[in-house]
Amino acid sequence: MPLPQVTMQERHRKMKKSFSRSTLRGQKGFSEIGLKLEMVSQDALRRTIFPLGGLTKDFVKKIAAENRLHHVLQKKESMGMCFIGKRNFEHFLLQYLQPRPGQFISIEDHKVLGTHKGWFLYTLGQRANIGGLSVPWYVVEKDSAKGDVFVAPRIDHPALYRDLLRTSRVHWITEEPPAALVRDKMMECHFRFRHQMALVPCVLTLNQDGTVWVTAVRAVRGLATGQFAVFYKGDECLGSGKILRLGPSTYMLQKGQRRAGVATESPSDSAEEGPDLRPSL
Repeated sequence: MPLPQVTMQERHRKMKKSFSRSTLRGQKGFSEIGLKLEMVSQDALRRTIFPLGGLTKDFVKKIAAENRLHHVLQKKESMGMCFIGKRNFEHFLLQYLQPRPGQFISIEDHKVLGTHKGWFLYTLGQRANIGGLSVPWYVVEKDSAKGDVFVAPRIDHPALYRDLLRTSRVHWITEEPPAALVRDKMMECHFRFRHQMALVPCVLTLNQDGTVWVTAVRAVRGLATGQFAVFYKGDECLGSGKILRLGPSTYMLQKGQRRAGVATESPSDSAEEGPDLRPSL
């Protein structure tokens, strides 16, 4: 494949400069690279060369077309787990994991809507395949002890939205927390947990063990434990942490507020103290 007329030393200098501090978000086409490299150490990044440098995917495909590399152009984008291929995801997992039958339960009225072969086959936010129902339902909670999967109607149900999470010890690309976060124990920045999703403004609260609480300025859909929250400040990717704990959903917060309102309006009734919906920071 023909390349621009530059020396290897010059290409190395340009690419090394681009990634000398951390991965950059601002360069066009680098959103995916940021999510792939947020766990790489700063020392490793200093010694990393990216063969395509700052070229976008569209430009690389143009070069492929000019050189008649049609198999590259015809290859579809990988949107799932590439090593599974066209195989059914559920069937693939059940080749290695024993089925653990459970129930689909409505988050609203706790009515049993159907059965499934294992809670581990579902992630929060995905559509639940429940036979016999005319409208789609979506996974909002999972009870691994009982094997139940809680679902809600509508793709925008408030049970799908949360604004609070806690991560594992954060891997900072610069190998230390940002100075502002160390000084103030809190810092405004942005985060994402899926490739190509819009960045979400948030506030980080640093814990003594290096973990952080992430408070989003607005509730976001489909947060799930096991995903990685990747943090950005301006055009710089700061690092990431694995999501270990989630705050209550918008739906649960609304239920708590309604209960509190009923208790306030009926002081003569026996008061039932509501659950502690927000983890202490």
